[in-house]
Amino acid sequence: MTHAKARTLEDDIKELSPWFHNLHLPDGTETAPDHFLGDFPSFKWREIAECIPEDLSGWSALDIGCNAGFYSFELARRGARVLGIDCDGHYLEQADWAAEQYGLRDRVEFRQMQVYDLARIKGKFDLVLFMGVFYHLRYPMLALDIVAQKTAGMLVFQSITMPGREVAGQHDFWINERDALLEPGWPKMSFIEERFAGDPTNWWIANHAGIEAMLRSAGLRITGHPGDETYLCQPDPIHPSCMTTWNRAEYLSATDAAG
Repeated sequence: MTHAKARTLEDDIKELSPWFHNLHLPDGTETAPDHFLGDFPSFKWREIAECIPEDLSGWSALDIGCNAGFYSFELARRGARVLGIDCDGHYLEQADWAAEQYGLRDRVEFRQMQVYDLARIKGKFDLVLFMGVFYHLRYPMLALDIVAQKTAGMLVFQSITMPGREVAGQHDFWINERDALLEPGWPKMSFIEERFAGDPTNWWIANHAGIEAMLRSAGLRITGHPGDETYLCQPDPIHPSCMTTWNRAEYLSATDAAG
């Protein structure tokens, strides 16, 4: 009589591959130990970990583009109740599996959603992670407006950017005075028509000034830069987004959301 071989973690990991998040499971097993970026996203988490309270008990958190759930699990370990969203069902299957391995099923929920779908859910979140998603979006400013409206406390934003850290002062110019737009520090976005880094979902790459300008335009105040291309923000009631005031109708039309 033959006996079926017991299923191992390695079997599950192989069946759920490929992995973009290298998760360190409780027994020390890793899901992507040979990741081309190194120990990703652990090294990105270390950049922002000290900026996030150690005790998130009572906090609601949103992880946009959660992938296999690395950041969601880190926030849940600190006590937050976390919603992780991603448009890719494959990654969400990984995240659901990993939640069981970590024993965090009661603190994390994963949903297959686009970032734009957030406009039609109720409530706001105390902490929002919006990392590694912005440049993949066909409609980035709309997404940022939506995310800003869902942020009650802290937003951690990260996106790849064009080279340079210059920031030019912005003024009102006459219609023929366009040379200022060519200055290195003028807010800019480069559009990727085909693909970037071999990825056809990379659509926009902004410069540093552009990221900061868009965050402010969405009604957010930038409070820090904990890592490269990473921005800490919070709602700025003194300078709210125009989509909450004179341009509200356009936002509601674009999102098909209730007023």
